[in-house]
Amino acid sequence: MGFSLFKDPEATHKLLEYVLDSPGGRRSLGRLARTCKAFCEPALNLLWKELDSLMPLISLFPNHLFKRARRPGLGLAVMPLEEDWDRILAYGQRVRRLTYDESSKAISPSIFPVLEEYRPRTYILPFLTTLVWRAESPAGLDRSQLFLSPDLQSLVLEIGTRFPQLNTFFNDLALRTRLTSLSFTSPTSLPDDFPRLLRSQDALERVSLIAPGALSSSIGHWTSSLPHLRSLQIDLTGRSAIAVEGFFDDILANSGNSSPTTPDSGVFSSEDIDFTEVKKSTLRLTGDRVADKGAFAELRHLHLTGEVSNIVVFLGHLSSPVAHLELVVEDPMDKADWHDLCQLLCQHLADSLQSIRITASGASRFNDLVRTTSRGAEISSRRLALDALTYLPRLARLEIDLPESVIFHNSDLFRVGEACPNLEVLRLCPVARFPISMGPPSLTLEGIAYLTSRCRRLHTLAVVVDGKGGSHEVFTDPTLSSRSLFRLHVGHSWIRDPLAAAILLSHLVPYVESFKWFHEKNRPGYIETHALNWAQVAEMLPHLQAVRLVERQAAARNVPDLPVMVHKSVDATVPTRNRGVSAVAEMVDSGVQIAPQMVTRYVEARPTCFEVEIDATPAVLSEEVDAVPSVCEESVDAVPVLVSQEVSAVISTISKSVDAVTSPEPRKSLLPMPTLYVPSVVSGAVNLAWRAMLFGPNFMTARMHDIWTMTPFHAYRTYAQQQQQEKVANGTETEKPEGGNDLNGRFSPVCI
Repeated sequence: MGFSLFKDPEATHKLLEYVLDSPGGRRSLGRLARTCKAFCEPALNLLWKELDSLMPLISLFPNHLFKRARRPGLGLAVMPLEEDWDRILAYGQRVRRLTYDESSKAISPSIFPVLEEYRPRTYILPFLTTLVWRAESPAGLDRSQLFLSPDLQSLVLEIGTRFPQLNTFFNDLALRTRLTSLSFTSPTSLPDDFPRLLRSQDALERVSLIAPGALSSSIGHWTSSLPHLRSLQIDLTGRSAIAVEGFFDDILANSGNSSPTTPDSGVFSSEDIDFTEVKKSTLRLTGDRVADKGAFAELRHLHLTGEVSNIVVFLGHLSSPVAHLELVVEDPMDKADWHDLCQLLCQHLADSLQSIRITASGASRFNDLVRTTSRGAEISSRRLALDALTYLPRLARLEIDLPESVIFHNSDLFRVGEACPNLEVLRLCPVARFPISMGPPSLTLEGIAYLTSRCRRLHTLAVVVDGKGGSHEVFTDPTLSSRSLFRLHVGHSWIRDPLAAAILLSHLVPYVESFKWFHEKNRPGYIETHALNWAQVAEMLPHLQAVRLVERQAAARNVPDLPVMVHKSVDATVPTRNRGVSAVAEMVDSGVQIAPQMVTRYVEARPTCFEVEIDATPAVLSEEVDAVPSVCEESVDAVPVLVSQEVSAVISTISKSVDAVTSPEPRKSLLPMPTLYVPSVVSGAVNLAWRAMLFGPNFMTARMHDIWTMTPFHAYRTYAQQQQQEKVANGTETEKPEGGNDLNGRFSPVCI
């Protein structure tokens, strides 16, 4: 039997899934894959099916490639070769779901360019079907392009602010994938042409839009036109009723149920005021508009977030047979809005609604957390009445989990039992806390009898009750015992007498198998006395249940046989006769002719007219005046006097010659001198002294001249002096004055 079970792949898969969901399941599957070859492939497929990070995939690179072998997320120090990708490609084929969170900082951004540049094939995860991507920067969003494979079916995208490339991203997404599920969460507004960008994604079955702009009429028209849409999630937080109704404007316009947009028939034709917007606003406030039955035809799951009043407005415009409804509301809520919501659910969705789940928003839970952790803060609780529930015949699951509206009465359980006869799961604020300052809960264990007697399919119940004992009427009524209730959770319930509570539970729920309560000491709202008493109830309840069932079996065997019954009938038909009387009234027609006499009379009323002519031609006189101005002409001779004078500009030149031929002096005969050895140091010193004596005066003279030209006492030459200097320089006289002086009286340097 066992070996035949493992031959079925589906049975093996279910068994391994059960092992994975158990505590330490991943470690058990890993050991199973390393131990048994038959379980190796199925276990590895299940272990690598869902990845919460890219870290397991990056760790498959060889250790010598990483900057630090024990921390692969820091990046690669050496670029991978083609053979280094073998393990990544082999295990990447098993991945079906991937989650990436940029805020975790577990993966260095430098890894993604390496993956993109050195990957041996286009898609590292070719069979990826679900991608959950949380990005905080535009660069983080661009990294998701590596995993947008054609087989991708579900995309969950959560981004931050300032993403200018959203249009490009959605355009690329529409070209590369064909999604069945899309979830987009962002604090910034949706692109204006969002419906146009995703026009080709007509196979979507689940759409979740939590972003500003999700309630626009274009988004409403696009979602309503999706032929396979079965699940829709919209955020209504902080929106007005008019904005919520704007979601259905284009849908109602196409269905013909919208308000008229053409001009009136003539009543207001004489006025220039356009009453179109006024009529629309009036219809929104007073009319009951329902969307076209063709819109959202396949919608079965609806998830709404926001105020209860907005949820009522949204559901009032929806005509789809919604089966599963999830509401995230602001707690506490207005009583009138809650009453309207209950009535709307029973009137519009009674024939289709199968499950209702109502939870609190994040802001409400945060406020409750602040009250819980603050010292001296009082826990406020409110009443949540269920009296408005009338009839929900198909409802199988009802879950309400609110932090503040936690007070229920036994009458609420009675109303739930009457309105929901096919209820299977009921949870009414199972984590509610009732400290000693507030007193015990209003619900009692006897109130459960309203559910066990009317909801014959109820198998899971989670409520907070006051564990009092039962009355004699409850124990004497065997119809209050439930055959289907197997799981009971009492949370932070109160209890004083464990034995009485155990006896009552053995009568109401004799087949219960799972009995739980909160026993953790670190949980807020923990009261040790009640936790210990419920522990005693859990110890006694199985024994009392066994005794109760044995007694009922014995009582069923001792029931006497019913007497033989014979059915007889007597004909008691009363003879009747039909009799009629004709009551037609006699009618007489009579007429009187009345013809008035008419007289025609004419009166001439023509007025007397006179004609008078008057000559009104004005007298005109003509007069001429001589107005020719006198003109005088005068001329002046303005020719200037010119004088011509000739000047000789020929430069006189004087040529002189100087005989510069030197005759060599006769050499004197030198007597031979003996050769002496002179050290280099002495000869260098003598040479230096000789050079200083020879060139020193000329050098000092030139330096003194330069310093003198830089002093402020040295006056600059005028333009005339410069012209004179140029004339002297251009002359052909080559003779210089004696004594080494130039024309200006300065000393000229001597070059040897």
